[in-house]
Amino acid sequence: MNPQLLIDAIVRQTTVLIARLSTANGVRSPLSHIAHEVFVGLVRELESQGVGKKVIADMFGLALRSYRQKVQRVSESQTAPGVTLWGAVQAYLAERESASRSEVLDRFKYDDPISVRGILNDLIESGLVLRIGRGDETRYRVATAEELDQLDGPGAAQPGEAAAALVWVQVYREGPVRRDRLAQLMSLPVHALDAAVARLVADGRIVVETRADGEYCLTDHCLIPVGQAAGWEAAVVDHHRAVLNALAAKVTGGTHVSARNDELGGTTLTFDLWPGHPREAEVRRLLQATRDQAIPLWDDVTEYNREKTGEGAYQVTFYFGQYLMGADDEQ
Repeated sequence: MNPQLLIDAIVRQTTVLIARLSTANGVRSPLSHIAHEVFVGLVRELESQGVGKKVIADMFGLALRSYRQKVQRVSESQTAPGVTLWGAVQAYLAERESASRSEVLDRFKYDDPISVRGILNDLIESGLVLRIGRGDETRYRVATAEELDQLDGPGAAQPGEAAAALVWVQVYREGPVRRDRLAQLMSLPVHALDAAVARLVADGRIVVETRADGEYCLTDHCLIPVGQAAGWEAAVVDHHRAVLNALAAKVTGGTHVSARNDELGGTTLTFDLWPGHPREAEVRRLLQATRDQAIPLWDDVTEYNREKTGEGAYQVTFYFGQYLMGADDEQ
């Protein structure tokens, strides 16, 4: 296996996905914070695997001192240590009715002013912060709960359900997960996360337990029904996670070849068809046919598990997907 070739290819494909998501439906989503999030996320995962700081610095091609400075710069505010600059700016605005640009810059005078302005612009473009007035009279305020609900857009079953569905998936995959850890994993302002958790608890989808070391969120099930518009974002995130986890498990499992009796891995098949092909309808119904077989099985297992729990329990995640591409479509 050549890890570098594999990493480069996956990064390229992931950037294509991010670019398409950021421009979907004519939207131009802010991206300035992406590089920082990728760096911080990689560092966090490498540290969780027991890789030392010196080795991580070498992997990024940085001297240890430069690496530590970069981690500190992108992971926490110099003005408000212990939280990210993004989170610190959000929290500052949330604590007051509004603030002018000069007030924000003065509050974060120990941070890079270009970074502070960029975060303000990103917060505005994402709808989390509103800009009032122009020029020297410009002020900023955090969006109200009602204004945030409108971000779900048309087709959402209920206001705020998109965020709730994303949190539900995260709790199911990571749980039991401590409340502060959940805040780190979710790109949501504190009040939006609290609202999502409250909705999920009220619906009985998750449970919040108070333990000696803090509050934990947990759930024993997660299902985003076919056709539910508000859960579309959560379904995409879960599909992507399933594919990446399957690939990672195959890579780290030590076996880099396929076998007919594999319980780990995946298979990709591309069918060349044309109108009138004798197997056209059968191939195009593969997604429907697989759902028709898998969902009743999932229902049966879930129903049985409501009454019984066996020792040594484990999870099997099965992922399947399908798309059609014409001869003129971009790869």
